[in-house]
Amino acid sequence: MSERSHLHDMKTVHVRELYVRGDIMEKAQELADVIAASEEVAVYRQAEQRIQEHERVQSLIKLIKKKQKELVAFQSTFKNEQMVQKIEKEIEALQDELDSIPIVGQFQQTQSDINYLLQMVVSVIRDSVSDKIQVESGNLSSPTSCD
Repeated sequence: MSERSHLHDMKTVHVRELYVRGDIMEKAQELADVIAASEEVAVYRQAEQRIQEHERVQSLIKLIKKKQKELVAFQSTFKNEQMVQKIEKEIEALQDELDSIPIVGQFQQTQSDINYLLQMVVSVIRDSVSDKIQVESGNLSSPTSCD
């Protein structure tokens, strides 16, 4: 086989793979659109909006981020263990206050619901593919013809 013929074969395989991947990606995008339009995502977006509009939640988040930066500075730059422990306690108290706000818990629940939905989708896809292909042996579970 000449080098030119070999390169031609590689290009043909590559184009075919792109076609298959394009088809898969199109279906994946359709699935993403369905998920994005789901009730779970709508509830998440509403909860996210409430979180963004809640002044105390936003001020706590900003304060926690500020304290985290201070913590890093006292850990790495100043090497001051006493301040590190003090700031860690302050962050923990701020996080506890944040977590005690009901809309924060609701928001976290919506995140959990979406993660569960996505995990279910991945499981269904994985199980469906596994039913058609025996991954361990590399054999198709049903006979196919070669073209």
